[in-house]
Amino acid sequence: MTKHITILNGPNLNLLGQRQPEIYGYDTLADVGATCAKLASEFGLTCELLQSNWEGQIVDWIHAAREKSAGIIINPGALSHTSVAVLDALNAFDGPVLEVHISNIHKRESFRHHSYVSARAEGVIAGFGVEGYGLAMRRMGTLLAG
Repeated sequence: MTKHITILNGPNLNLLGQRQPEIYGYDTLADVGATCAKLASEFGLTCELLQSNWEGQIVDWIHAAREKSAGIIINPGALSHTSVAVLDALNAFDGPVLEVHISNIHKRESFRHHSYVSARAEGVIAGFGVEGYGLAMRRMGTLLAG
């Protein structure tokens, strides 16, 4: 049976490629999804990429992933720094969780230096641009091998 990966994206990531390209680059979320799908297939995985500006929707998708996904890759956006609800939902998920940030949150405003999600994540990738998603997918493939 093929293992499935859920890739979650939080608020404002629907504007990827348009919003602050000096920080986030010009690739769109659709570009990210295509890259992740290609890499997933190399590891015998499938994936779906989801984005919402609503915290509750992210929580619902994490709950749904409990039944259908072997792992979660999440870029929670600003929810990283504010959402205990997302952390609690991730704590109810049994598979590996990898956290991705396009920018290096530790070089930005001090309020961005802490992520609640990091307390649950097996790994955190920050500051590699959208390439971080590919790095996360490769790591997920390694974690789920066998």
